[in-house]
Amino acid sequence: MAAPTLRRMDDVVRFPLYETRYELVGAEELAEDPAFWLAHLWRTAGEPQETAERFGTDTADLDAVLDRLSDEARPWPVLRVPFAGGHTAVVVYRNFPDESGIDFFVHHPDWGRTGHLGHFDGHDAGPGLTWAELTAIAASPADGREGLDDPSRRLLLLLPMLGDADTPDDAAAVVERALTECGIPADRAAETAVHLLDTSFFGDGAHWYVTDVSPLAVCDEPHSPRRVPLARGVTDAQARALADALAGRAAGA
Repeated sequence: MAAPTLRRMDDVVRFPLYETRYELVGAEELAEDPAFWLAHLWRTAGEPQETAERFGTDTADLDAVLDRLSDEARPWPVLRVPFAGGHTAVVVYRNFPDESGIDFFVHHPDWGRTGHLGHFDGHDAGPGLTWAELTAIAASPADGREGLDDPSRRLLLLLPMLGDADTPDDAAAVVERALTECGIPADRAAETAVHLLDTSFFGDGAHWYVTDVSPLAVCDEPHSPRRVPLARGVTDAQARALADALAGRAAGA
């Protein structure tokens, strides 16, 4: 199979985290290609080329996606996941000339700041999401805003931020279904899901709890940005709205 030609992505987007110096472009079209999911999940969990053929992805397709994700000469790809309350989870493929990485954060247009979930760049930081938060974001309506609206794509995009001792027994089945719906062959999806949850990202030992300081849960893992409340510095009302959105409940419930 010939390497795919990725369509032009020229809708420039900006977030306070990057000020105005770096050009970002909406790259949600990448999520249409099964090779993107292998690139995304194994770039954060291992070496994608080692598993391409094993999991049914043409290496030429994978190389084309990896080249796009790491191209220093082009605007940085950004994939957005709109969720409840006007919030957006954002994944940015950051490509400085001497440093590349993947940033995960949460943004709201009223904040003037971002909430850091974590990153991968050789000095990884995370986890940034509980299982309940991950699935709530994935299931939340996009409300017509720009970004991914498919629940399976939303879940897989943010899966690298998962770290939760309370991840349920059926999580592998949920991830398997998402992988299949995103183009991973069905006869390989179950093995892939188990592998991702067992060996990837930040493990299953993280514990989360709510303090008197904020309604937003904090994490006990030493490398998690969420050892302090997410989006620290927002107002109390904004923190409550974000906590409601991450919990998948109506605001103020």
